[in-house]
Amino acid sequence: MPALLGAAQGALLIDGEWTRPHSGQSLDVIDPGTGAVIGSIAAGDEADVDAAVKAARASFEDGTWSFRPGNERARILWRVAELIDRHHDELLELECLDQGQPARHLKRMISNAAQCFRYYAGLADQIYGISADVVTGGAQMHAYTRKEPVGVAGLIVPWNAPLQMAAWKVAPMLAAGCSGVLKPAEETSLTALRLGQLLVEAGVPAGVLNIVTGLGHVTGAALAAHPDVDKISFTGSTEVGKMIIDAARGNLKRLTLELGGKSPVVVFEDADLSEAIPAAARAIFNNSGQICSAGSRLLVAADIAEQVVEGVTAIASGTRVGYWTDAEAEMGPLISDRQLQRVSGYIEAGVTAGAEVAVGGNRIGRPGYFLEPTVLVNVSPDIPPAREEIFGPVLTVMPFTGVDEALSMANDTTYGLSSSIWTTDVAKAHSFARRLRAGRVGINVHTPGDYHFPSGGFKQSGWGREHGPDALDPYLEEKSVFTKIPF
Repeated sequence: MPALLGAAQGALLIDGEWTRPHSGQSLDVIDPGTGAVIGSIAAGDEADVDAAVKAARASFEDGTWSFRPGNERARILWRVAELIDRHHDELLELECLDQGQPARHLKRMISNAAQCFRYYAGLADQIYGISADVVTGGAQMHAYTRKEPVGVAGLIVPWNAPLQMAAWKVAPMLAAGCSGVLKPAEETSLTALRLGQLLVEAGVPAGVLNIVTGLGHVTGAALAAHPDVDKISFTGSTEVGKMIIDAARGNLKRLTLELGGKSPVVVFEDADLSEAIPAAARAIFNNSGQICSAGSRLLVAADIAEQVVEGVTAIASGTRVGYWTDAEAEMGPLISDRQLQRVSGYIEAGVTAGAEVAVGGNRIGRPGYFLEPTVLVNVSPDIPPAREEIFGPVLTVMPFTGVDEALSMANDTTYGLSSSIWTTDVAKAHSFARRLRAGRVGINVHTPGDYHFPSGGFKQSGWGREHGPDALDPYLEEKSVFTKIPF
């Protein structure tokens, strides 16, 4: 229940205190599984963002966190992970009410958030540069580099994996020694607010992490444009990512952008279909297709296309769609009525353009924003459902003949976030992976993830990387120091 938030409900975390928004306004929290209002969050505005940024700047400049030794930051990050584990069940309830997916799906994301803090706790005291004796301009010098926190970071997270995405940004930011402002999606702010309480309890000093809820075009835009924010990390649509690039020009903010995707699942005729077919279904129907790396384009060898389509449509037909409390539910609702209408519009556009609905395509007649898992066949590669990110449980199926055509179709997109290849031919798999223009490639698996390995996109799927040691770099500046040594 939102009541679990206590003083954080309807408030903003600024300089270590839960405060009411400047405007005094609030936004309804909607349960996407019922469409009912279950609570409210603060509607922050530009004044609240400014206050949060000032608090972050003050904490950064006084060295409260930025000068703290890495091993001490690590201890606090580890404590955050322990608190997430301790409060797992209440975080899960908040996330399910707010985001709507089945509990058995979201519980893994809660655990992943804890693991993310543990991972970056392990890196917090591993930030160091290089040193060497050099001769330059006829003088002998001892030179070394320092990696220092970049300053104040703005963290903007989406609604499809709220707590996990917040952890992906907050943990490396804190490990690097930055201070910042977290702006959660207006649709799903509850676990971000609870995370704020846990960060305070863990010992993160006041002002180091501030949380401002509100509408994206108000609070998110103000954060992206704020002249005293040094770095923005954003996950969301490519369209909004381009707006953030424009907003960041004022003071040349550093940017990390994980944006949209239209990821191919490429199934060759020699694939093990007993694994490929259910994996292709999971790749698009997991989280109701609301994943940037969702396998929304199924490219399948023409000789086996009919068999694969039959298998995927059978899984779609048998997928149990339900409320998060249903222990057997495999898929939940879309996040909002707006998103439901958007996804339905893509299905209609596909049919108008000549595609056929092999299964699904309809809103499910119950409260909430439920849509049937949908498979479109006879799809031309140039129609909107085949080219644009739908962000819903809609799979487009397109056959190919030969490796070259498969590669051409896979790369024929403005995106390049994720992909998977299904074949028992090892040489073909690795050759194909090398030529795919995507930030992540799975061979006989779709979108695997591990905190040790970077994640991000090619082309219009974004800039920079999250996860792994690489995720620390955008929060760090590197300084060279030279000391002249007499001969």
